[in-house]
This record gives sequence, structure tokens and C-alpha cells, in this order.
Amino acid sequence: MLLVVDVGNTNTVLGVFARAENSPTTADDATPHYDRLVANWRVATRQGSTVDEYGVLFRNLFSMASLEASEIQGIVISSVVPPLDPVLRQVCERYFNSKPLLIEPGVKTGMPVHYDNPAEVGADRIVNAVAAFEKYGGPCVIVDFGTATTFDCVSSKGEYLGGVICPGVGISADALFQRAARLPRVEIRKPARVIGTNTVGSLQSGLYYGYLGLVDGILELLLAELGKETQVLATGGLGSMIGTGSKYIKNVDEFLTLEGLRIIWERNVVARQGLVTKSSSSISSKAAAPTKNSSAMRSASPRSPR
Repeated sequence: MLLVVDVGNTNTVLGVFARAENSPTTADDATPHYDRLVANWRVATRQGSTVDEYGVLFRNLFSMASLEASEIQGIVISSVVPPLDPVLRQVCERYFNSKPLLIEPGVKTGMPVHYDNPAEVGADRIVNAVAAFEKYGGPCVIVDFGTATTFDCVSSKGEYLGGVICPGVGISADALFQRAARLPRVEIRKPARVIGTNTVGSLQSGLYYGYLGLVDGILELLLAELGKETQVLATGGLGSMIGTGSKYIKNVDEFLTLEGLRIIWERNVVARQGLVTKSSSSISSKAAAPTKNSSAMRSASPRSPR
């Protein structure tokens, strides 16, 4: 099984993929392929938690899903919270006996990044772009409703072009509640009607339809640049709520980031296997090539004890 982990500023999403039915069972045969998401969880991201606290949390989640940590054969992590990276590395090594693949500069994604400084792009944004192009083709725009709402653009050739970053609807709501003493904190959801007849209804209408207007306004401008044939999809915690109300978003893919992590992990396994095979062939060729002093070297070598 393959464990994929997406660490966001507010939530951490985990998923476990099982092998495809026709996938090879040993590493010597070929690259294993995982295609079935058998479990997924969303937990709060806690920067102050220790390695053991995260380890116990992960193991408990596995236990509730009747999964064994010993069955994990690979782990891949995308994180936008750098202080947690060393903690999660140790969790993987200590509790899963596996060295994780972190999405960072140098990792093979198969997607050129046309950003002024590619290292500035959040790992989750690249992961989403890779998954979207693999599943839906290009050009496409991915709207990820997280702590921040991001709009990521991919060309018809599969190139990451850049995008837009906005405060998430949750951040906007928190700012409103903190700065207005008489406004209560309300649940963010689609109200029954636009005109609110009480404070709660008015707030919910403003948050939902106001944010929906922001999303559609930005998408209208992006589609004018990319072309009307561009596919638009949504993901993230509030993707289904906001995405279904948009006139431009046609697909809501809840597990897009998890799929992207799986795809990138498989691409890097292939790359590593290719390097190992090439290196092994080179070593074998050198070993097989005769040398002038080979017999003399064998004669000079001490005998192994019997």
C-alpha cells in the first residue's frame, strides 16, 4: 500500500492507496501501480505536536480502518508547513519503517514550471496541477479551497503557468468576526435565499455569495487569457460547497491532491529504478572488462579464510 500525506496550514489530509489488481507484487518485476483509494482522513495540522504524538495519531487512524502500518510500501508527502517536515520524516521512519518522498525542488514531477522562481510555488499547487493535467488534460484551471484559495493554470502542453492566491473564505470570515464586535460567528454554508432576514442569514449570504462572486470574477479573467476551452475544476475542503455554485467550475474532485501525490510517487520510483538499472549495467560492464593487471591483482589478494 501507498501512504500519501498533504500537510496544509489548517488541515492535514491522508490517504492510503492499494495496489492495482494487475500490478506486479515484487519490486524486481516492475514499478508497482496503486489505483484504489481505500482510506482517507482529514485531521487538524498541529505544529507543536511531537513525533510520537503524530505517530500515535497515524497508527490509530490505521487501526480504525483495519489497516496495518507494516503493509505500507511507500510514503509521499507534500507540505506547506516547513517546521513539520523533519517531524513527519521521523514519523515515517520510526512508525512505518519507510523513508518518505517529500515534494520539493529536485523531485521529478513531469511538469515544467514557468514561475519566476519555481521554488516559491507551494508543493500542493504543483501536485494539484500534475493530477489535473493527468486526469482532465489541458489547458485547465484548478481552484483549491483551503486556508488560502489558489487558482493554478496549466497549459495545453502540460506546463505550470502560474496563478492567483486569495485569502480563503474561512480567513475572510474570521477577520470579519474579530473586527466587528456585534457580529456572531456563523457556519459558512449556502443560504436558502440571497436576501437575509436576520443577522445570521445576512452573514451567510454575504460570505457565500460574496466569495462565489470573487471566484467567478477571477475565473472569468483567467478564461479570457487561457481560452474558453479551458477546463475548470475545484478541490479542497470547501470545494464541493463553493464549486457547485460556480458558473465556470464543471468538476469537483475531492481527492485531486491525493491522486497527484500518487502520480508523482510512481514517476519518481520509475526514475530511481532507471538510475539503478543504468548504474548496475555500468558496474557489470566494468567488472566484465579484462584488465592487464587483473591476474596480478588476483595473485596479490589475500586468500579468504575457509
